[in-house]
Amino acid sequence: MKYEFMQKHASEFSIERMSKVLIVSRSGYYRFVHAGPSARARENERLAQAIRKIHDASRQTYGSPRIYSELREAGEKCSRKRVASVMKNNGIVAKMKKRYKVTTRANPQATSAPNLLKQDFVASKPDERWVADLTYVATEEGWLYVAVVLDLFSRRIVGLSMSERMTSDLVILALQQAITHRRPDKGLMHHSDRGSQYTSQAFQDFLKKYCIVASMSGSGNCYDNAAMESFFHTLKTEHVYFEFYKTREQAKQSIFEYVEVFYNRKRRHSTLGYVSPMVFEKRWESVSLCSVH
Repeated sequence: MKYEFMQKHASEFSIERMSKVLIVSRSGYYRFVHAGPSARARENERLAQAIRKIHDASRQTYGSPRIYSELREAGEKCSRKRVASVMKNNGIVAKMKKRYKVTTRANPQATSAPNLLKQDFVASKPDERWVADLTYVATEEGWLYVAVVLDLFSRRIVGLSMSERMTSDLVILALQQAITHRRPDKGLMHHSDRGSQYTSQAFQDFLKKYCIVASMSGSGNCYDNAAMESFFHTLKTEHVYFEFYKTREQAKQSIFEYVEVFYNRKRRHSTLGYVSPMVFEKRWESVSLCSVH
């Protein structure tokens, strides 16, 4: 408290008067007034600049855990606690807005598949277990419906389709895209909720065509598809809720860019040890090739 008072009132009083008030030597007070920032303060400022750079590159979505991972990968020697402290002192926070609310319309007359996933959101290799769901985004033209397919192994988005209509064609297109890009083996598990799009005959026939095993959440249980709900929460609270879309086409381009450029390639995922989905897959491929040879 003494030193804070000295700093605050250094310009208001004479050196002699201040040294007497604070009961310190005149020479000691003079050295304090004219001394520059400490080595610790300079280091914290340098660290703050590095943190700001990473924070901006993350589209202001990273909190201290992900920023700490970035710094460590860059060779920075600091603790996670110190990163959090520097962020707090400099007002650097991850942007977050609103909460995602699940809204699923089920067809009570449709036949649903059993829940084979059973809240086990782990896969031993790529394209072993996919989860899927759809959501909606507001634009001035009306709702834009977004269907997504996610690979549980790497949390990578492997299928993405968007339309002004919430039909079975929308979810079929997302799955078709995933199949085209990934070419999964027979027996792949596809898990979704009991929404009418997924229980439709057209979608079920599409699964059978590619020998994909259907799995569905229990009635009204959002935890059965928690990995997918988590992605939608991330998409909306980190990106969509900070945008204003005049047209559906504008929203499509914005969401596609977030998913393909940032989420899949750059965004560090806590479930993956704070690496991006694509980095996680590349590391797995590298290890698999080494084990073969």
